[in-house]
Amino acid sequence: MNLNLPQINSFFSRLFQAVDPLLLAAIIPIMAAGLVTMNAFSGSNPFFLHQIIWIFIALAIFFGISFVDVRFLRRPAVVTTLFIAVAALLAMLFVMGHISRGAVSWFRLGLFSIEPSDPAQIILVIVLAKYFSRRHVEIANIRHVIVSGVYALIIALLILVQPDFGVSIIVLCIWFGMILVSGISKKHLATVIMIGLVAFAGLWFFGFKEYQRQRIEIFLHPLTDIQGAGYNAYQSAIAVGSGGLLGEGIGYGTQSRLNFLPEYQTDFIFAAFAEEWGLIGVVILFALYAIIITRILQAAVSGVSNFEVLFGLGLAIFFLSHIIINVGMNIGLLPVTGVTLSFMSYGGSHLVTEFAGLGILMSMRRYRLLVGREAAKQEIVGLS
Repeated sequence: MNLNLPQINSFFSRLFQAVDPLLLAAIIPIMAAGLVTMNAFSGSNPFFLHQIIWIFIALAIFFGISFVDVRFLRRPAVVTTLFIAVAALLAMLFVMGHISRGAVSWFRLGLFSIEPSDPAQIILVIVLAKYFSRRHVEIANIRHVIVSGVYALIIALLILVQPDFGVSIIVLCIWFGMILVSGISKKHLATVIMIGLVAFAGLWFFGFKEYQRQRIEIFLHPLTDIQGAGYNAYQSAIAVGSGGLLGEGIGYGTQSRLNFLPEYQTDFIFAAFAEEWGLIGVVILFALYAIIITRILQAAVSGVSNFEVLFGLGLAIFFLSHIIINVGMNIGLLPVTGVTLSFMSYGGSHLVTEFAGLGILMSMRRYRLLVGREAAKQEIVGLS
């Protein structure tokens, strides 16, 4: 089939209607930096090759969802089904899940593994966006804060008992951020904070495993056990500091290449990147993340319904939580929790989840551009 210039122009016109080119232009360099950082200086690297495959899969899902009409997500029956399905998947882990490093967080599917806690985060954003979009006028009622908290708590507890403390914190961050943007009163906010402190005390004495308590203790006293529980955090801080202004050069990061820094392709990829690229590289990385968050927020505030606005805001909170917690633990400002860095860390489940969330947002954007804001608004009542 021969394509002429008008057909090519028409294709790219539809493509740019479906996706935000500036958003995609900010994501691609981050993924490329992740690939370069996790690639071994010499020899073959399965992480590098597998991640390339996952990037193509994630991009295909991103463009596929972007061209699909996702207005069905506003339907209460669909939202309820999604929540029950993801809760059931998380519960099934304890029967059919694969145990790795003491955690049962994965389903093993041949050559690949799927971590259901990743899509659970985006589904929670959808659930809370739907809940608050129908009750935004009544958010001053503490009952709605409690009910929404129960949704988040079910997911968080199912993830916590795997055990995966880091992702359960992300889930609670998503809920807390979305009740803030939904207009919670100061009195109820203070109540939520008090309940959170009491819950943390309960987890400390009865819920956390010994290694999780050690991570928090090491965070408070980082030099007390640098050969044991504090080793990862200590080596990460060394790697970040070693980068200096210009970095040690691609492939010459001694902490990661000489295996002083564990998990440099996943949890500590920021430290490995900072060591090789230096402060200038880190500033560029943060600028790219700022563009991503800004474009998500711009798409959110342009939404034609409260659901679209809240979904976009929840998605921004999801990404911000991952970025802040991962970078914080890499530079010693937060305990080591095993949270990945968006678009950069190795792994398929979180990458597919991130692009699926963005695909939903782009689908909302595309429909708004195609039919116009007012026409889109008129169809909301019938779908709610």
